[in-house]
Amino acid sequence: MALLEQLIDALRVLPGVGQKTAQRMAYQLLERNRDGGKRLAQALEAAMQRVGHCERCRTFSEDPICVICASAGREPSQLCVLETPADQVAIEAATGYRGLYFVLLGRLSPLDGRGPRELGLDRLAERLAQGEVRELIIATSATVEGEATAHYLAQLARKHGVRASRLAHGVPLGGELEYIDRGTLAHAFGSRHAVESSDPTSSGASQ
Repeated sequence: MALLEQLIDALRVLPGVGQKTAQRMAYQLLERNRDGGKRLAQALEAAMQRVGHCERCRTFSEDPICVICASAGREPSQLCVLETPADQVAIEAATGYRGLYFVLLGRLSPLDGRGPRELGLDRLAERLAQGEVRELIIATSATVEGEATAHYLAQLARKHGVRASRLAHGVPLGGELEYIDRGTLAHAFGSRHAVESSDPTSSGASQ
């Protein structure tokens, strides 16, 4: 495969980038911004090699423990559970939350092979069992799978005697946190409510 074709094919791994868009990107870099293309290549290579996951919260981090988990200024009694690192960035930007996080890197989806183990829920259970967390803030998306994940998390919190709360008003059904405006997200976070946990088998999320 020719180098140009390899470049176009590589750009197509980006979300929402099809053949035509990848082709325009490749031509733009080659025709007008080769220095930018070189910087992009260097940044990609460095990130792929050095960015991993925090051992405590699973967000992206260059170090074994991320900056937030390592901070002495965060409140360890509050733990906010999110689906993605992008959701964490949204919460940090839109709210005054000063607790800690746990990033699932997905949501429960048995059909896609994503169960509790794949989401690191065994690790989350260990944190809850330590007794430091008093409130588990469930900030999964308002999708069917996000709601099923929320029910499972509420049951897990109840098992360990931890109060579970859920983001409230303003998050639309089917909405993804990273695309919600700051004002709406801040209001939803501040108006979170207690979650009544139920048998997770009734939600289809027990597998």
